[in-house]
Amino acid sequence: MTKTSACVYHFLVLNWYLFLNYYIPQQGKDSKKSNVFQDGAQSKYLTLLNLLLQAIFFGVACLDDVLKRIKGRKNIWFITAFRDLLFATLVFPLCMFVFLAFWIFFLYDRELIFPKALDRILPPWMNHAMHTFICFFSLVEVFLRPHRYPSKKTGLILLAMGSLAYISRLLWMYSVTGHWAYPMLAKLSHVELIAFFFLSYILTASIYLLGEKLNYWKWGDIVLPKMKRK
Repeated sequence: MTKTSACVYHFLVLNWYLFLNYYIPQQGKDSKKSNVFQDGAQSKYLTLLNLLLQAIFFGVACLDDVLKRIKGRKNIWFITAFRDLLFATLVFPLCMFVFLAFWIFFLYDRELIFPKALDRILPPWMNHAMHTFICFFSLVEVFLRPHRYPSKKTGLILLAMGSLAYISRLLWMYSVTGHWAYPMLAKLSHVELIAFFFLSYILTASIYLLGEKLNYWKWGDIVLPKMKRK
């Protein structure tokens, strides 16, 4: 894909995510329909946080494309480095985790994660926009542009910090409202909750390592940190 095509692609995907970030919360403004968007919905649901993160990433990627064309340079160091770090440590792992976790629980028992009552607020096309198409866009990004990953230690630490931040947010909101963001969490004991959060991180870390492998498989040595090159 040419640089112009990549720029157009990033711009189109950015606008798609901006649309979703605006449109989806509007569906929950009518409290008579559901209280799903109450109590800080955009910060308690990982799906909505992911949509916001994707919009930020594609905004940065689009800015990176435009500045490279304007300045005629291969890399705009700070922006390119931030783009790569964001994609490697948060965007790809979170996106694929949301995709996998949602559909696993949905197919097992949708009431645990996306009750049928939500269909009147969030129709099937919107459900797929939030939980299916995200996987496609992230995989395209892997093969569209090389992304330089940090060391495994740095990457996994940053991923762990992001995971702990979200878990802390979930626990804080439960302590304030008395309700879990996801119905399935209410069915778990304290020990089971700890095990669930730990296994979720293991899955996310595995996805991070998979993304690194895919990136190296596609782009080879050009994506390795300079200190690791021979």
